[in-house]
Amino acid sequence: MRQTGTLLGTLIGLAAIAFAPFITPGWALAGVVILACLLVLAVFREPYPTAPIMVLAVLFGLQVIPLLVFALTLAIMLSGELAARYADGTLYTRRGRRPETKRRLSAGEMPPAYLWFIGVSLVAGLVVSWTLGRSDPLLVLMGVTVALLLKAILEDREDAFMVEMLGVAMTIYLFDDLDFTVDTMNLIAAAILAFSFGYFAYRARAMDLSGLFSGALIGIILIVFADVRWFLVLLIFFALGSGTTRYRFDYKRRIGVEEGKSGVRGYRNVFANAIVPAIAAVLFGVTHHPAFIALFLGSVATAAADTVASEIGVTGASPYLITTFERVRPGTNGGVTLVGEVVACIAALIIGLVAFTVGIADPGLILVTLLAGFVGTNVDSIVGALFENRGLVGNSGTNLVATIGGGLFAMVFYLH
Repeated sequence: MRQTGTLLGTLIGLAAIAFAPFITPGWALAGVVILACLLVLAVFREPYPTAPIMVLAVLFGLQVIPLLVFALTLAIMLSGELAARYADGTLYTRRGRRPETKRRLSAGEMPPAYLWFIGVSLVAGLVVSWTLGRSDPLLVLMGVTVALLLKAILEDREDAFMVEMLGVAMTIYLFDDLDFTVDTMNLIAAAILAFSFGYFAYRARAMDLSGLFSGALIGIILIVFADVRWFLVLLIFFALGSGTTRYRFDYKRRIGVEEGKSGVRGYRNVFANAIVPAIAAVLFGVTHHPAFIALFLGSVATAAADTVASEIGVTGASPYLITTFERVRPGTNGGVTLVGEVVACIAALIIGLVAFTVGIADPGLILVTLLAGFVGTNVDSIVGALFENRGLVGNSGTNLVATIGGGLFAMVFYLH
């Protein structure tokens, strides 16, 4: 019964895509879709995927989202999910259930379901986009990437499909509203570079699946809205962070201050350190104002400086709490050491020099980047001492505040 309800719900969504361009006004189509989903839900009592489709239909009927967003979201999610469930052996089971005979994956192996989702949803999205006369591969690529990210984060949750559907719709709506034009070949190159980076980081166990897709998302944004040199600068930060995370890792594990998951980064770590650089890239791509280069470099320098200071500084002498200067045990939030401050400045300087070498920054921005890294890493320490130690904010929140602080400092300093 439930599997029949699942397939009927999927067919309703696919039929909505096919008839959407021909049924006006939009609320008429939305009403038919909602009634059909309610009937399936009442008979088969299976909320997947009828409930998410109904929510999307309501948004479309109320003209909150346009036809393109409605159709693309359904195409990406329904086709991709069907392909993923087929590959995963769960086509006829409830969402979140896994067969007992499912093959165990080796370390760093990509689950086949994700590969099927990527291929099928990309094709379906591009076909629907072309059919509606838009032929906008950027919207499709961003929608698919966000779907993969949410799928990795919310795996096995009963409400996952609803969140994924709404997340993809919001993403497509946002990038459609930006009305940003990108050359198709550049977009393809950006996707290949960004996903290759994420995949190899995943294979090296430097990232988990959520880190892979969040890193790919950030990489695509940087390359598309700025250029590949911005992505290279972020890769230098990643290399510095990964290298110093492994620095005396056994010692850090013995004293209980090692990076969680043996140094494997997830989406929280990626977004905490890279969301501000991504925003800077989008703002630069839309406005071409050089102040956003400073915002980008200041935030990346902060992320690099803070990571290096934490990973190397913790192995040195006992730190001082930045707010009271009393001695604290290694790993205490807000603890600083002279070694940590020095290596933080070196990491920020490296970011500035790399940016200058690849032609992003002028000589003045090297100094700005160095100062921003120093300021940002100490903002991180202050927030850690005052708020993280009290449980008011987590490590990712502290990192986010620090990158905002370092980025804004660089932008204001540069403008003056």
